Amino acid sequence: MSTTTDRIVPFLADDGMPCNLVHVLGRRTPDKGPVMLVHGAGVRANIFRPPVQVSFVDYLLRHGYDVWLENWRASIDLPKNPWTLDQAALYDHPAAVRKVLEESGAASMKAVIHCQGSTSFIMSTIAGLVPQVTTIVSNAVSLHPRVSWISHQKGRYAVPLVGKVTDYLNPQWGDKPEGLVPTVLRGLVKLTHHECRNNVCRFSSFTYGTGFPVLWRHENLNDAIHDWIRGEFANVPMTFFRQMTRCLDAGHLLAQDDLPGLPSDFAAAAPKTKARVAFVAGQLNRCFAWQSQQASFDWFDHHRPNYHSLRVLGGYGHLDVFIGKNAARDTFPVLLDELNRPVS
Repeated sequence: MSTTTDRIVPFLADDGMPCNLVHVLGRRTPDKGPVMLVHGAGVRANIFRPPVQVSFVDYLLRHGYDVWLENWRASIDLPKNPWTLDQAALYDHPAAVRKVLEESGAASMKAVIHCQGSTSFIMSTIAGLVPQVTTIVSNAVSLHPRVSWISHQKGRYAVPLVGKVTDYLNPQWGDKPEGLVPTVLRGLVKLTHHECRNNVCRFSSFTYGTGFPVLWRHENLNDAIHDWIRGEFANVPMTFFRQMTRCLDAGHLLAQDDLPGLPSDFAAAAPKTKARVAFVAGQLNRCFAWQSQQASFDWFDHHRPNYHSLRVLGGYGHLDVFIGKNAARDTFPVLLDELNRPVS
């Protein structure tokens, strides 16, 4: 593993919530400008740094990028809170972009966004709130969430029921349930998920969709990665699941909070951005189907033809695009190629 140094850079979201950036310094002086990595729901910035020989962070550093990891309000490194995608889009990501540019002295930057970091950042992008970002690599899902029929029904019927007894779901309950509801849910997971012996892995699959597992292909992980994920998943609020269910019903992202500065329907008008978006998806994703990214690419391509791109990665699922044991060989070159493409 490469030698790096982390510099924690606090910033305040535009509603005053404390967040932070992790500025990762490597041996090479960066010559390609800043790139910000944005994690998904109920994880943290560290999700891009699994125990592998070369992580995605290492890979970007080696290829000359100035790497920044955003801990937005969904991060498990921050106090748990009932966040929505709207709050992240309006308050977190624009403030993070401004902070990266302030600290780096750059005039523009790029972003690699994953899962609900991707949906919320795309909301910022469509609303014209991050004009300094010129290239965006979006993994798994963005404007048009698509899930299996069973997962959709789970959102429609299970989310309201579970939301009556708990405000959060926490995959850590797979190892350490605290209270009656976590214990009951842990028992349900044990009854329905037999794909491995990692209780956090199994509870994550229960939390985020329908599959065995949902968030990765087991064959793409090694034992060290599979064990490491035990510490990388924690609280995610029911407020998020309620919003996502509404978006699935509509077929695209909708606002939840009626905040000034955001449209109520993010597919209703052309995006207010000049950024080029590379839509990336694992073909075997059991969390969000790869057709999610196809639909979003088609929408962006309609508004600006022959500018954006779509890359479907065979043999990969959801998060293993970043944490897979062979990702440095299989997926990182694709992501780097999209980052390096010139924009006009």
